[in-house]
Amino acid sequence: MDTYNPERAPEPEAWLELDEHERILLIETWHRFARISLPSVTMHAALHAVVENQIALGLEPVVRAMERLRSGGLTRHDAVHAIGSVVAEYLFDILKSDQKNDAATSQAQYIAAVERLTVASWSHGGR
Repeated sequence: MDTYNPERAPEPEAWLELDEHERILLIETWHRFARISLPSVTMHAALHAVVENQIALGLEPVVRAMERLRSGGLTRHDAVHAIGSVVAEYLFDILKSDQKNDAATSQAQYIAAVERLTVASWSHGGR
């Protein structure tokens, strides 16, 4: 795999064969080529990679969210952003929290938030 396009799901096996740095580099390259101005292209690409990894691994709540968001009218790229916004929110919450939730609790909270994600909820608070 030598290119990335957020409007087409990467072939899961080929995607997962890449190391994380290669995945992020492909995503950065696409965004630079598309001339999308970002405060941090690397951070943006890392969030894309997390979402693409979860889809490639078949994480059902994320796969369902992608389908739900696409059915609701979002482009695939915007749906990746919507799911990525939930990833970012939960990473931020974990980093700022004084409480030490165990991994299972944190993951359950993330999954519940992904399951609640809709086009309307993202449009009103997620951009």
